[in-house]
Amino acid sequence: MAIRRAALAIPFLALAGCLPEASLDTDTQKASYAIGYDMGRSLAEVSEHVDMLALTRGMTDALGGLDAALSEEEIHDAMNAFSQVVQTAMEEEAAREREAGQAFLEENAGQEGVMTTESGLQYIVLREGDGASPMPGQEVRLHYRGTLTDGTEFDTSYDGEPATFGVDQVIAGFGEAIQLMQVGGHLRAFIPSGLAYGAAGAPPNIGPNQVLIFEIELLGVE
Repeated sequence: MAIRRAALAIPFLALAGCLPEASLDTDTQKASYAIGYDMGRSLAEVSEHVDMLALTRGMTDALGGLDAALSEEEIHDAMNAFSQVVQTAMEEEAAREREAGQAFLEENAGQEGVMTTESGLQYIVLREGDGASPMPGQEVRLHYRGTLTDGTEFDTSYDGEPATFGVDQVIAGFGEAIQLMQVGGHLRAFIPSGLAYGAAGAPPNIGPNQVLIFEIELLGVE
């Protein structure tokens, strides 16, 4: 995902080097920047299929009230072709991630201390707790850190206060993992994509079919 964002950034930086730096002092300037940033963020996942110069020309022509450089039929055909390219790329990525995730879990299952539940959740107990175990319907207070299998961190509570949420309000694998714990315990969970975000992923940080790894410290049951 980071690679695709970089693919968009390279031609954009070359283009930006030819433009004066925009001021962000007035409400209009700030709103304009926010609109542009939101557009860029929405295109990040398909950046390798976007030509920045052509994109900028289209925006400039439209904002300037100029006639489109392409006919309506050409625009329609181009958008259909773009959608098909993006869909194919997404399906290929999902297949690659599914295979990579399966391979990771198969290898990880043989590591010392790793246990696997009936659902396919894998975990290692890093520290045993001695308090209560959470039950469905209860709320828990905990610290956690979530990473991808390559170590990329996508979420954490360690940069602030402990998190509090319901056992039933999280992805299935996380909910199962905390019910295996007792207060005071520390666990590392390896969550298959089917117990996480599946083929849809959770853009922009979690791609399709990705295995998630969580460090969890259970601080309390409320």
